[in-house]
Amino acid sequence: MLRSLGAVRALGMPDVEDALDVCAEDPVTNVFVAARIVESGLAGTRGPLFGYEAGGERALCWCAANVVPVGASSRAIAALAGKVVKRRTWASSVFGPADQVLELWDRLERHWGRPREIRRNQLVLTMTERPSVLGVAADPAVRPARPDELDLVVPAATAMFTEEIGYPPYTGTGTAYRQGVDGLIRRGHTFVRVEAGEVVFKADLGSVALGVAQVQGVWVHPRWRGQGVAAPAMAAVVEQAMATVAPVVTLYVNDFNAPAVATYRRVGFVQTGTFATVLL
Repeated sequence: MLRSLGAVRALGMPDVEDALDVCAEDPVTNVFVAARIVESGLAGTRGPLFGYEAGGERALCWCAANVVPVGASSRAIAALAGKVVKRRTWASSVFGPADQVLELWDRLERHWGRPREIRRNQLVLTMTERPSVLGVAADPAVRPARPDELDLVVPAATAMFTEEIGYPPYTGTGTAYRQGVDGLIRRGHTFVRVEAGEVVFKADLGSVALGVAQVQGVWVHPRWRGQGVAAPAMAAVVEQAMATVAPVVTLYVNDFNAPAVATYRRVGFVQTGTFATVLL
């Protein structure tokens, strides 16, 4: 069994500011963990965030359904892995900066077993200027979803997740999943285009912190694909997100998803990093 070094400990409410300082060293790359810290306040007793500090170096690792390292050198990963390995019960993926994720996975795989899939090259794409400044037209029909549209949005969100991950996001009633979708809608972080009572485009701001909004859950209804919907719709999401939520918008996409990569580049996104995801 891996053993954690003494430099690693579970972080709690008194550590929020310091943990956010670590994330702020690269706010685009670390927005997911920063958002979870802000949302949770690190309250509770299960220790979803571990911190490493030694020799002037600080690093983090979020350990819940998603395991996400932050600013971790090889030495930090070696230390953090001893804590992370015990969290298999909760984990469904490991993702984040490719070098950190793949090195961490090398230490976890012998204990956690073979993954379902490893996506080694995911492009981190970012925008700091509005599409309109770049001459990209936005779809005026894209807008924040309304709370009374939950029953329209949930099927679109479910379809997107199933297509991307390979299995549905919930079993049984899906109450918790609906609550998560509802929370995004009520925060104004889900954008949709609705035609004839059906969602034909959807995107979420899944993580917002440190002046950065991370887009996730981008989906176009199959009947509307190939009709030029995606680029203007994404331009509208970026325009509205920059106007009301955060001045920087980012996302990450599988390198093999050529149509999506081309769409994001048409909108004005440029690559700022590389992620990897291990699906468990």
